[in-house]
Amino acid sequence: MFVTSAFAEETAPAATEGDTHSSTGVPAEAHGTFPPFDPATFPSQLLWLAITFGLFYLFLKRVAMPRLGGIIDVRNDRISKDLDQASKLKGEADAAVAAYEQELAEAKKNANSIGQQASDAAKAEAETTRKKIEAELDAKLGEAEARISSIKANAMKEVGSIAEDTASSIVEALVGGKASKTEVAAAVKSVAR
Repeated sequence: MFVTSAFAEETAPAATEGDTHSSTGVPAEAHGTFPPFDPATFPSQLLWLAITFGLFYLFLKRVAMPRLGGIIDVRNDRISKDLDQASKLKGEADAAVAAYEQELAEAKKNANSIGQQASDAAKAEAETTRKKIEAELDAKLGEAEARISSIKANAMKEVGSIAEDTASSIVEALVGGKASKTEVAAAVKSVAR
């Protein structure tokens, strides 16, 4: 409930000289000064300030600061452990990367050697196949040349008889008489040489 100043004056008992305020012990006529600014209360205020500051200081020194220091130490330990573990894991990761790169290099080397072996094997097989085909072609060429020679020889044998027949026919047609086979054969042989 709010009290207005007019109501307070009506209800408040009139202060008499020598009366003191019941809770503060301050004379009633000194109501016009705010107690913390009253020079009469400075010594007690300073005493309570010193006691309160001292108790607060002891509380901070004995209770709060050790707890905060413990928390900070735990955090520092945890951070240092995490950093140690991170550096350990980084070292392991670096080792794994190095091992991976080495295996990759070996795999590339093996792949190159396998490719070279396959290429060499393919070249050797192609060379063998080429030589085999060349040998077959040489054999077929030799057979063809032999056949051509035999056909040529047979043709040449027949050419002589055909030439003799043709020559005797020409002589008969030109001269009108018959020539002997031995004379015609001798004449063809002399021309063929």
